[in-house]
Amino acid sequence: MNVIEIQSPSDPRTEAYFHQSDAALRSRQRPGEALLVTEGPKVTLTALEKGLTPVSLLMRKKMIEGAGKALIDACPEGTPIYTAGDDVLEKLTGFRLQRTWVLGAMRRSAPREATDLLKNARRVAVLEGITEPSNVGAIYRSAAALGVDCLLLSPDCCDPCHRRSLRVCMGAVFTVPWAWTEADSGQALLHKMGFATVGMALSDRSVPLDDPCLDAPERLAVYLGTEDTGLREETLDKCDYVVRIPMRAGIDSLNVAAAAAVAFWQFRPRE
Repeated sequence: MNVIEIQSPSDPRTEAYFHQSDAALRSRQRPGEALLVTEGPKVTLTALEKGLTPVSLLMRKKMIEGAGKALIDACPEGTPIYTAGDDVLEKLTGFRLQRTWVLGAMRRSAPREATDLLKNARRVAVLEGITEPSNVGAIYRSAAALGVDCLLLSPDCCDPCHRRSLRVCMGAVFTVPWAWTEADSGQALLHKMGFATVGMALSDRSVPLDDPCLDAPERLAVYLGTEDTGLREETLDKCDYVVRIPMRAGIDSLNVAAAAAVAFWQFRPRE
């Protein structure tokens, strides 16, 4: 067990964990570095079980011989396990490690190609311009639970490996394959590969989510747009269907993550 106690919150060996608070990360939603940071034992263990390579762990001192031992045992021999008093850890990361008690610096997996992911997929979610990490994380969690085979993300989406996204999705980013799309949000490729495309939007030409016309497609891609303005008009114009979730009077829409869960349930593959 390679436990290393640090004395300074600016110790360069723990640089991967510097300034991990939600406020500090808002300006780093698409980090260019080759590492991601997991938070909490479940997400960290999921990353390890899915084959990500740990560079190090950062753990509260009191957990090393307790609940943290299983995580340490899951790491390759010699992986640095950094620890310190709670005050030093808070200054280092920007928040208090209480219930989560562990962060993990992991090497990112190689990027996937959308074409490869779509070959055997029946249900796909496409995220366009969604910038809130917690929304992205919630969508991934619903996708894992409700039969979505893969996700595509437009270039202006936030990084799904953002620490807060990973926390909300409970590690589903590591279990549901995903890829970045081209500027057209993948529409040309999806149509070429035989997918019907559904844009979720409030529109005069939209049909209800349970319209019978939506029962037919064997391969279906659901488009979900940015929190503020929804899908781009040029995206909607190229969708085969525009769909809305019927609302009670006075309520116009759901949060994008909630809408995604409803749509994934309705469009789940029927065996």
